[in-house]
Amino acid sequence: MHFQRISKTFAAVALAGTSFFATTAAFAGEITVWCWDPNFNVAIMKEAGELYTAKHPETTFNIVDFAKADVEQKLQTALTSGTTDALPDIVLIEDYGAQKYLQSFPGAFAPMSDTVDYSGFAPYKVKLMTVDDKVYGMPFDSGVTGLYYRKDYLEQAGFKPADMQDITWDRFIEIGKVVEEKTGKKMLGLDITDAGFTRILMQSAGQWYFDAEGNLSIENNTALKAALETQQKILKANIHKPAAGWTDWVGTFTSGDVATVTTGVWITGTIKAQADQSGKWGVAPLPSLGIEGATHASNLGGSSWYVVESSSEKKEAIDFLNEVYAKDISFYQDILTTRGAVGSLTAARTGDAYMLADPFFGGEKVWQNFADWLSKVPPVNYGIFTNEVDTAVTAHLPSLAQGADIPTVLKEIQSQAEGQIQ
Repeated sequence: MHFQRISKTFAAVALAGTSFFATTAAFAGEITVWCWDPNFNVAIMKEAGELYTAKHPETTFNIVDFAKADVEQKLQTALTSGTTDALPDIVLIEDYGAQKYLQSFPGAFAPMSDTVDYSGFAPYKVKLMTVDDKVYGMPFDSGVTGLYYRKDYLEQAGFKPADMQDITWDRFIEIGKVVEEKTGKKMLGLDITDAGFTRILMQSAGQWYFDAEGNLSIENNTALKAALETQQKILKANIHKPAAGWTDWVGTFTSGDVATVTTGVWITGTIKAQADQSGKWGVAPLPSLGIEGATHASNLGGSSWYVVESSSEKKEAIDFLNEVYAKDISFYQDILTTRGAVGSLTAARTGDAYMLADPFFGGEKVWQNFADWLSKVPPVNYGIFTNEVDTAVTAHLPSLAQGADIPTVLKEIQSQAEGQIQ
């Protein structure tokens, strides 16, 4: 413990009027955290810090709000140079990039396996932060996916909510054709230059761009093949409304132009912001690819907290994360209610907030549904080059609309990806 922490310990003892020996086990210091998004990650971390400080008055928090790209650049620069003094005690890392940091900079982050009970978290989140049987990081928010659908449009087309449960993507396309015929509405908005939809479909069948050992797996990837085939079928059936970029894609469903949305649970707030659409929406499990290993659950996005190994407040930072993010069920109820954050601690789904019926969704227990699907998301190896391979996939998605041969597309993606990750 360095001098500053010793001084703070004595100061805390003096203020409390107790003996030094009664408080030697107490932590004393300031925990610095780097994260992004002031209305989500930053706000939630501030709340978590306040909860911990209420029980440990000697511990304070310095939550630094950066843009996501700035966090990544500063972290990368410091780890590459070996100058870790400027790093925070805790840093937020997007799940897709976790393995890249953990494998590229061994020893840079503190393992928490001896402190945290990871059996309480969604398995897919634990896997993505595991290296050589050691688990690093504290699982945070989930991007568990679902199928949001306009009940009014489906009903006009002759379908009931039961007709949207546990369907395949082939059935989804069939329903989409009828919906457009009966209502004039397209079934979904689709940005063919964004590989997010591809990743959702691929992970739902338990595969990724890399195999379990981290080797590039494209050409013989049955889940990726099925994902591309499904997108090509959607394009051929013309049941989609084309979108160019995030704002345009969001506009496809906030405007009421499409009947469904398939993405992460974090979109719920955007959907509910359309007050005039209250009572018109429902949520169903993700359609299945219909191949071996296919499920009705997947993920898009999400991030987790990591403690820097060289941090002088390492033990205190780990204790904080373990006490709040790994154990405090009430905390998860609160951030669900106030921020729409679905955490990956599975025990949280037993809380009252998850059981509430949502009038916007016609009284459905939407949060409970997502919590149930969260536990079923197939764990995959995101590897260290997800973003690079994503670039190769995105480059070839537009060719699907021209009827490109899928095996040929896979071969071309494999070739381009190999060049990008060398």
